[in-house]
Amino acid sequence: MTFSSLNRDQVYQELQQQPLDLIIVGGGITGAGIALDAVLRGLKVALFEMQDFSAGTSSRSTKLVHGGLRYLKQFEVKMVAEVGKEREIVYENGPHVTVPEWMLLPFYRNGTFGPLSTNAGLRVYDFLAGVKKSERRKMLNREEALIREPLLKKEGLKGAGYYVEYRTDDARLTLEVLKKAVEHGAHALNYAKVQKLLYDDNGQIQGVEVEDQVSHTTSQVKAKYVINATGPWVDTLREKDHSKRGKTLHLTKGIHLVFDHLRFPLQQAVYFDTPDGRMVFAIPREGKTYVGTTDTTYTGNIAHPTMTESDRAYVLKAIDYMFPELSITADDVESSWAGLRPLIHEEGKDPSEISRKDEIFESESGLISIAGGKLTGYRKMAEEVVNVIRDKMIEAERKVFLPSDTKHVPLSGGDVKGSKGFADYKAEQIQKGTEISLTEEEAEQLVQRYGSNVPIVYQYFIDAVNNEREEPVLQAMLRYSIEHEAACTPADFFIRRTGALYFDIAWVKQHQALVLQEMKNILNWTAAKTEQYQAELEQYLKEAVYPTTES
Repeated sequence: MTFSSLNRDQVYQELQQQPLDLIIVGGGITGAGIALDAVLRGLKVALFEMQDFSAGTSSRSTKLVHGGLRYLKQFEVKMVAEVGKEREIVYENGPHVTVPEWMLLPFYRNGTFGPLSTNAGLRVYDFLAGVKKSERRKMLNREEALIREPLLKKEGLKGAGYYVEYRTDDARLTLEVLKKAVEHGAHALNYAKVQKLLYDDNGQIQGVEVEDQVSHTTSQVKAKYVINATGPWVDTLREKDHSKRGKTLHLTKGIHLVFDHLRFPLQQAVYFDTPDGRMVFAIPREGKTYVGTTDTTYTGNIAHPTMTESDRAYVLKAIDYMFPELSITADDVESSWAGLRPLIHEEGKDPSEISRKDEIFESESGLISIAGGKLTGYRKMAEEVVNVIRDKMIEAERKVFLPSDTKHVPLSGGDVKGSKGFADYKAEQIQKGTEISLTEEEAEQLVQRYGSNVPIVYQYFIDAVNNEREEPVLQAMLRYSIEHEAACTPADFFIRRTGALYFDIAWVKQHQALVLQEMKNILNWTAAKTEQYQAELEQYLKEAVYPTTES
């Protein structure tokens, strides 16, 4: 079955007809990872997400699959070792959505870091994370640091560490994991809200009641096990299960600001400490520079965190501190995003000090919840959770399980023979793109975004050209998003399928009317539904630029 928003009814029908082993609530990177691990081990799986896939934390991160260098400061050696190795696996399984990014870590006179501590920290990091030889840290003197990034603050600069992180498109990474799970037989629905949990006569969980947010129909779906992988909503679902006891979540908010590269011409990704002791990233990407993040306790609307004036002021102050010659102001902000970290509460700790490690909770009813964790560690988290299910099923049913093998399974779009093979694949597909009248730049963008799925997008482009459609590249991407990535709204397309609302907001404004009209025609929207989605997109466009007053 293709992962299409045109066959939602068919998916619901199939869920009524076959017994399920596992229901996953939550369609972020954790839920997607669990779905893939479980289905590859032979389980029958359904996943429900009340918003769009990755609409919560998984599309609002710093967009790095990183090894957690800062956790060395907190002596979380095991986490550094694990996520450091995981990022290489993520990269090799999906080199189209993850790319190596050299990072500059400058140190200053009287600063948090010095040459000895930086060198020692990066050396330990290389060892723990199993960093390959070509990507091991280098130490730069003042002149070498300024050659790599002339915008750095000159006063007091002594040198810099130089090491590799991995930059990703977090929303597309989530989608590629989920698409691979669906390809292997998982059922996954966005805009499918779990309204209540279902129990048997012994009070054991046996399924969920789901309200489809598109058709407003309700379905009951049963399974042997239910996993709560809802990120910031983990405690909300535990409350429905009457099992919110013991450890609870501590939500913190992080925001990022985006600037045009002409206004903020950063040559080199920089990871720097601020006067208050926090660390901030400044990263060049697709003709833009983005900077973040904040780390503040959050008590507002979980579904809709936004940038406030104080958030924006904090990041602008950090930019002014490290890049004083730029004189960046609020007027230079092109776009922004805000996201929540679902951390596990630790008494007396500042938000920045709380551990990012994950934990699994099991309630008396059998509801299994997973909380905490990092984007980078999603695959290991999924393996741990499915191991819990495995042990239960072996004990209860003597079921034979396939071993977890996600380490060696390319993501959707990743069938390119790893990072080395992707370079050749990319060159070959760019050539094919130019042969069908795409520019080299357009072809490169499509191959980098869709990887080994790009031939489908090319075919949609050819169809659009043959039918003399307006904006054939956009038409091809939109059609692919609807028919192969379950996009249901313009916001799905502009935010999570393309990232354009963050990194090319002018393009969104230019094409929003066309996309709205196309989606209305394909998905048979009423006038009221069309107005609703238009208003939603306008709201997102406004909030990306202007701060709100939420807490």
